[in-house]
Amino acid sequence: MHSDIASYMLPVSQIKTEPLLKRFGKKAKLQEVVFEVEIAAATAESELLAEQAATAGEFTILVQPNHFTVKATYRNKTIEVTSFESYVERTIAVPEDVDCSQITTAVVIEPDGNTRHVPTKIVIEGGKNYAKVNSLTNSRFVLVGHSAQFADMAGHWAREAVNDLGSRMIIQGNSSGCFNPNQSITRAEYTDAIVKGLGLKPQSGITPFPDVNKADWFSCSANAAYTYGLISGLADGKFHPADFITREQAIEIIAKAMKLTGLRAKLLFTSDSASAEQTLSAFIDAGLISGCAKSSVNDCLQAGIIVGMTGAELAPKTYISKAEAAIIVRRLLMKSGLI
Repeated sequence: MHSDIASYMLPVSQIKTEPLLKRFGKKAKLQEVVFEVEIAAATAESELLAEQAATAGEFTILVQPNHFTVKATYRNKTIEVTSFESYVERTIAVPEDVDCSQITTAVVIEPDGNTRHVPTKIVIEGGKNYAKVNSLTNSRFVLVGHSAQFADMAGHWAREAVNDLGSRMIIQGNSSGCFNPNQSITRAEYTDAIVKGLGLKPQSGITPFPDVNKADWFSCSANAAYTYGLISGLADGKFHPADFITREQAIEIIAKAMKLTGLRAKLLFTSDSASAEQTLSAFIDAGLISGCAKSSVNDCLQAGIIVGMTGAELAPKTYISKAEAAIIVRRLLMKSGLI
């Protein structure tokens, strides 16, 4: 669906008709359901909400909100389709008077004013600039500028990745403006970065883990990660949020995220037939990898998301640093074509 301000590529398979029909009632017939797809420019109300969010989030609005909605109507009842099982692409036209180099990402602005990053990349088509925005939900999307330059990243090998994720509002520094890149990252911090990087909607409510409280800063991210099958807890069923995460554990979560982004399915057609054992045999410490994690490590190696700590070592039991975490989250998004 195309308009002057944006386009919307919505696979029909993403509209799950059976759940809709159940909500309409037992007698509802699919051929009588009317679907409406809408692209709408900003209203005065949404512009005000965006301005308030920009002030709170310390970012600059570069292109005003665009609303994307899908509605299903059966007789007198209308249901809005707000979420999908895989990423749906929207393309937003960038006005000629906007400097594309200043656009760092698109954000979703929720009705309550909260914002979240959604994977975004700038492309040129037909001599014009566009922002391709991929999201698992419908909402109002705003193109923004938010430059992040962490004080302790100058000269660091992960500087580009860390500052990029900071500019996209995926990661944050401390009160002193530092990121502490060489510090080990906790399971809570890593999960939060993955959820924000993928643009998943935080989910409030009771958590599935006995060691996560509803009031914990990371509880909504943990809930979202659990809902999308990215985490399931450790052997004891707990999340262990304050524990540092090992490279092996971090890779397992990334491998699950690869399925969500569609990268795993793409690999099935582009990878060779080598087994995980054969791929891992090039590393002298492959025997340290847990049996359940070998396929995940293999997938991430083939996708180019991870490399060895050295030419011959994977160091699966070593704690991963914040800089390494930023690198692999960014690679996941780039290899998946989302940024």
